[in-house]
Amino acid sequence: MDRNPSPPSSEAEEEEGDAVGNTVYSKHWLFSILTRLIEVISPEKTEPTGSTEGFQTELDEEMENDICRVWDMSMDEDVALFLQEFNAPDIFMGVLAKSKCPRLTEICVGILGNMACFQDICMSISKDENLGQVLLQRLCDSDSPTLLETSRLLLTCLSQPEVSSVWVERIRENPSVYDCVCFIMSSSTHVGLLVKVGEVVDKLFDLDEELMLNWIKNGTCRSVGPSVDDSPEELPDFKIVPCILEAAKQIRSDNPEGLDVYMHILQLLTTVDEGIQAIVQAPDGGKETWSLLYDLVCHELCQPDDPAIIVQEQKTLLASVLSVLSAMFASQTEQEYTKMKKNMPLIGSLIRILQYMESCGKSSVDNSKQSEQEETRRADTNEEDFHLKILKDICCELLSNMLQELTKENTLEGLHQGHLNEQTCSCAFQNLLPLYFASVESFLEVLREADQTLADNLEKRFPSLKVHT
Repeated sequence: MDRNPSPPSSEAEEEEGDAVGNTVYSKHWLFSILTRLIEVISPEKTEPTGSTEGFQTELDEEMENDICRVWDMSMDEDVALFLQEFNAPDIFMGVLAKSKCPRLTEICVGILGNMACFQDICMSISKDENLGQVLLQRLCDSDSPTLLETSRLLLTCLSQPEVSSVWVERIRENPSVYDCVCFIMSSSTHVGLLVKVGEVVDKLFDLDEELMLNWIKNGTCRSVGPSVDDSPEELPDFKIVPCILEAAKQIRSDNPEGLDVYMHILQLLTTVDEGIQAIVQAPDGGKETWSLLYDLVCHELCQPDDPAIIVQEQKTLLASVLSVLSAMFASQTEQEYTKMKKNMPLIGSLIRILQYMESCGKSSVDNSKQSEQEETRRADTNEEDFHLKILKDICCELLSNMLQELTKENTLEGLHQGHLNEQTCSCAFQNLLPLYFASVESFLEVLREADQTLADNLEKRFPSLKVHT
């Protein structure tokens, strides 16, 4: 059976006034489904004692098919408005608060997520404090599909400027959200869920620095949050950075777009001193973070056998990764993992990225000579050039800092391994000069000790370096 069966053909056209808006869907049929939902959560369904054990935990096939059809139909604005008009969100809130059926909970959150795609409905849902609290509680659910739909709904609301601040404030005041999100990131193997939760965290941090700072500082004491059965349960002492890393490692090979999201979260952390400290003062001193990012740059992204155009596809991911590496290198030069004897391959990778960008830049110049029909594409190219410039700036900053730390021994090793030669050094100098003149000059002095001929050749190609003899 398909997860969300397509809505069936309706006889609404045959019943005058029964059609929902301009659709062929039947008002009467939708009413019947909403009525059945009310019956599912009605008091008559509970045990005489008032316990919730009487609530059904499984949907019968007919009910599941019907409510799934409503789920699909709710993507239509007319249907969404009809559901809103007849208080469907209140009915769904009752389901979320009382139902013990994971599939029913998932579908109801999914319908709300579809409805929230429309601005007026999103504002109405967001301003309902009770519904907002019930939805946030769903983040403590144990059912991955429900968590996925809840995260999708939250992201939809956070992406609406008119109501994003409402949700940010609501989340800031609800400590269990931090615990639940960290638990998902650190323990889930559901790639789709991890990606969507990552998008929520990324959006939250981008919207509100204060919330990001609060989450960075969290984990200093044990947190208590609601469990699935709403009874208090002590959760692990979560810290945000290890949870982000665990999720990134889980989705690394399966979802490049999701990896991009988690790397951007780390980059956002480095925009505040507290975030950098959270990364480099982890129990391992930041070694795990450095190892993951180092491995991505040196062994996965922008590799020697890739076409130069790959840098266009990976530019945002590379920019995030290199930005975090740069912040870590600048703050942790005394750490063993940042020592240059281990990082010559990283220098080689940085220069290769610059070489690929130069190649893409030449292609962009050639393309700009085409006809006026290419005006739209040229605008897209300008945006790509902007992102490549950001990547270049980040890459050059890290490269200049690393070159300043090179010793004669490191340089000899780099020459031997092929990371340094006249071509790669020329590319580095071309991109670093004149802004990073001091770094280039420092490296050239070390290079002169390691390979006088190469140093002389570079001085001839870059006359501005012939200052000191």
